[in-house]
Amino acid sequence: MTEQPTIAQLLAENPVVTAPMAGLTDQAFREILREMGAGLIYTEMVSDMALCYNNRKTLEMLPAATEQGPLVVQLCGSSPETMAKAAQMLEDLLAPAGNLVMLDINMGCPAPKIVKNGEGCRLMQQPQLAERLVAAVAEAVRLPVSVKLRLGWDSESRNVLPLAEQLVQAGAQAVAIHGRTREQFYAGQADWQLITEAAASLPVPVIGNGDITSVPLAASRRAESGCAGLMVGRGLLGNPWLVRDMARHFAGLPPLPAPSRAEICRIACRHLRRQVELLGEMMAVRVMRSHLPFYLKGLPGAAAMRGGLNSLNEAAAVEQALREFLLKDLD
Repeated sequence: MTEQPTIAQLLAENPVVTAPMAGLTDQAFREILREMGAGLIYTEMVSDMALCYNNRKTLEMLPAATEQGPLVVQLCGSSPETMAKAAQMLEDLLAPAGNLVMLDINMGCPAPKIVKNGEGCRLMQQPQLAERLVAAVAEAVRLPVSVKLRLGWDSESRNVLPLAEQLVQAGAQAVAIHGRTREQFYAGQADWQLITEAAASLPVPVIGNGDITSVPLAASRRAESGCAGLMVGRGLLGNPWLVRDMARHFAGLPPLPAPSRAEICRIACRHLRRQVELLGEMMAVRVMRSHLPFYLKGLPGAAAMRGGLNSLNEAAAVEQALREFLLKDLD
């Protein structure tokens, strides 16, 4: 049996990592990111409790056996026992396909409904529980286990460095850090200083996350921080070509032209059609309402177009509207 590469080896080969984004990084979008050249691809956050109860919608969020990797499934929870059980289920379900390379524990989500349950970023305020979670999952599975953190809960409790060290000792084999506190949500600029310090001090790969929206920014962040990987989140929305451009840069390949309106139309329509195949027409059209405004962002008339798209309920009508908008005046 061929030995699987380590996470450090995968990141050395391709440091471009795509973030877990609820309701956005589903299979259809992940497939586009993979074709654009992403390295590690994170799934949407999955509830450990829902998984243990075999919740249908949660099971449908999991990667298909045919989906290309390397994939990282992110778990969210606050019970070491439930998290360990869910991790075992994921390994049993997905590991045989060979596309799952790591399980991630979410300790960075700032959403009120998540932290209210004692999950996500709330775990950064409970380091002993966070340590038990990592230890339980690491003991339960053979796959590597990682954690995704923020800098801390607020500006007065930026505890990411000591907590990350504690979690690595508990069994975490990689750490992803978003350069904001929970209090900030997504406001202001990401602070990479503590990410840089983590990359220098931790004995496992560190993946930096926050405000990577261009190749020049990605290049400078990696050079300055020393991170093994760069996680891109909101910068990908409507712009999966950012993955392509970053991957080419780090591979030493020449840059390609920015996508034309025709190329934007092709990918947006393809994204829509794949969602229809996976979700059915009604749900696909609804889900794409979160993606299509980003594909059109910055183009003249995009705001009015968004309102028009939101009134459409048939995929064919959405695709026709996109073509008329993006390909007008183009021969």
